[in-house]
Amino acid sequence: MKKAVVFDLDGTLSDSIVSIAYCANRALAKFGLQTFGTDRYQYFVGDGAAELIRRTLRAQESDRTDLYDDVKAEYDKLFAVDCMYKVKPYDGIPELLTELKKRGVRAAVLSNKPHPNTCKVIHDLFGDDTFDVVQGQTPEINKKPSPDGVFLISEKLGIPVEEMLYVGDTNTDMQTGKGAGAFTVGVLWGFRDRKELEENHADAIIAQPSELLAYL
Repeated sequence: MKKAVVFDLDGTLSDSIVSIAYCANRALAKFGLQTFGTDRYQYFVGDGAAELIRRTLRAQESDRTDLYDDVKAEYDKLFAVDCMYKVKPYDGIPELLTELKKRGVRAAVLSNKPHPNTCKVIHDLFGDDTFDVVQGQTPEINKKPSPDGVFLISEKLGIPVEEMLYVGDTNTDMQTGKGAGAFTVGVLWGFRDRKELEENHADAIIAQPSELLAYL
């Protein structure tokens, strides 16, 4: 039996692509750069804000990574204010989290979103009593796909990684879970597709949050 579940945040627990696109597009527009639809942002996200901005700059008609520092600073400023813009939990996630608590299964969050933003999203969407550990990106922990965050959560919970599920929606998430030695579950309601999850060796793939219960 698995004793804990570690969830990715964006694209797994929270439907946040609109907020990310909203802030990034305004940052790009300030410098006269091309903006993008939310469908493009589904592939820009997943590896932290720095890589998000680099991808938007590489996707310009001509590479504009020379503007990285300015655009990233503007994005950070905007996102600090609007990180909750139109963000909501995916259907079925609150019910899943309630059932995990009933079963005594510990729950944690590991995100490449900056730690203060991660904590704000979790607080606003789920309150302060739903998750046992919430961990966003900090300078002290290598961002995903490094397994460092999973190991830290394992240590905080006092639960071996082998007794945990790692749940996410992208190649980065599957690499993170695999690197830590956890059982990885890819979700199809997030930002990427089945092919990406299969190519990155997800141990299981689910289409609805309630399906996770079968793997505990």
